[in-house]
Amino acid sequence: MIVLVIKYLIPKGFRGLTVYPFIFLLNKKDKINRVVLNHERIHIRQQLEMLVLPFFVWYGIEFIVGLIRFRNRREAYYNISFEKEAYQNEKDLNYLKQRSFWNFLKY
Repeated sequence: MIVLVIKYLIPKGFRGLTVYPFIFLLNKKDKINRVVLNHERIHIRQQLEMLVLPFFVWYGIEFIVGLIRFRNRREAYYNISFEKEAYQNEKDLNYLKQRSFWNFLKY
């Protein structure tokens, strides 16, 4: 995992973006924010499990379905299974130690 602060890559309203093996952050302060980093580490694990490229295809399909369903970009984003898992478990700093394979399917 390589953490970089590159504010120009981060979409407006977000703090980070993960593309294995990189975590791109908006703010330098987030390099020590354990919750933000844990959220992004969950995405790293999801991407590894899906062999990276299929993760982004699945992510995109869920986002498009969400756009059609909710007619709202933000709501579509928050209803992506990968994001639901990451947001729900980002404060549990031990989550990745106990997380089961393809656990995002529960969401």
